[in-house]
Amino acid sequence: MKPPRKFFEPLAIGAPAPYRELPIRVERMIHFVPAHLEKVRAKAAEMARQVDVLLGNLEDAIPADAKEAARAGFIEMGRNNNFDGTGLWTRINALNSPWALDDITEIVGAIGQKLDVVMLPKVEGPWDIAYLDQLLAQLEARHGIGKPILIHAILETAEGVKNVDAIACASPRMHGMSLGPADLAASRAMKTTRVGGGHPEYKVLADPDAGGGARAGYQQDLWHYTVGKMVDACASAGIKAFYGPFGDIADMTACEVQFRNAFLMGCAGAWTLHPSQIDIAKRVFSPDPKEVAFAKRILEAVPDGAGVAMIDGKMQDDATWKQAKVIVDLARQVAAKDKEYAQSYGFAEAA
Repeated sequence: MKPPRKFFEPLAIGAPAPYRELPIRVERMIHFVPAHLEKVRAKAAEMARQVDVLLGNLEDAIPADAKEAARAGFIEMGRNNNFDGTGLWTRINALNSPWALDDITEIVGAIGQKLDVVMLPKVEGPWDIAYLDQLLAQLEARHGIGKPILIHAILETAEGVKNVDAIACASPRMHGMSLGPADLAASRAMKTTRVGGGHPEYKVLADPDAGGGARAGYQQDLWHYTVGKMVDACASAGIKAFYGPFGDIADMTACEVQFRNAFLMGCAGAWTLHPSQIDIAKRVFSPDPKEVAFAKRILEAVPDGAGVAMIDGKMQDDATWKQAKVIVDLARQVAAKDKEYAQSYGFAEAA
């Protein structure tokens, strides 16, 4: 473990100093694009205006014979577009793959000034973060990059879940973590082929009734425990938690429910794999205007977070003041990015 005084020192001579606080950004959706497809790259500028984060995917879903084309396509996409307030990320290949080193060195060398975050798959412990941390510092120094590139870990192995606290605190580069349900299911030997969401056979039954009729069954969330554990690790480390992919593109209702569960539990956003999921993520991970209005009333009634007030017959105190502040702070961030939300929240001046 690094001593506190050295934790925020650059790991290479000439590399930028790490952030002491994460940049404040709205990241409701991380939109994945297969950068090896020219028709997708052609829409990058248009897509960047619709999403909070645009991510060039190099790993899963990219065929082995298209890995280099995806890397080159992402570099081209980064060079040819101005992303303004939209985050530019990439998901590189896993560190044990033959492509990871070239992914890192070539992308940082070519568009490191524009790159905000490297998403690292299949993170199993802080050692994976330490390797990437050191390499990024060396490359930042070599290429004169003025701001630190952050690291986002995907939690998709049983060992990664076991080590989640250490991963969250492994480096000041840590941006956050995402749940990777498909690989995690395989790692745990879970008996499901679904990518995210619940399972009809993972349920609880109602108690039997006296008449002996059919017992009602209620589907449960396979990922509730892991999301909660990830959220706690991220919150305690001052980084962000994200729900990952929802694989059933056609089931928009279930996608919205899964995203909302993650939002309520503390996640900042989710992955969007198809344009149809973008509006779902934007709607779900933006606070409801009615919730914002009520939260503002709490802050006004207990302006310093001390004392007690009654609002609509409900007692409000220091604890509810903190809850309200979370909602209002997020609403202000969303309002600063989206004019439509600024008006609905009553923060029109923020846009």
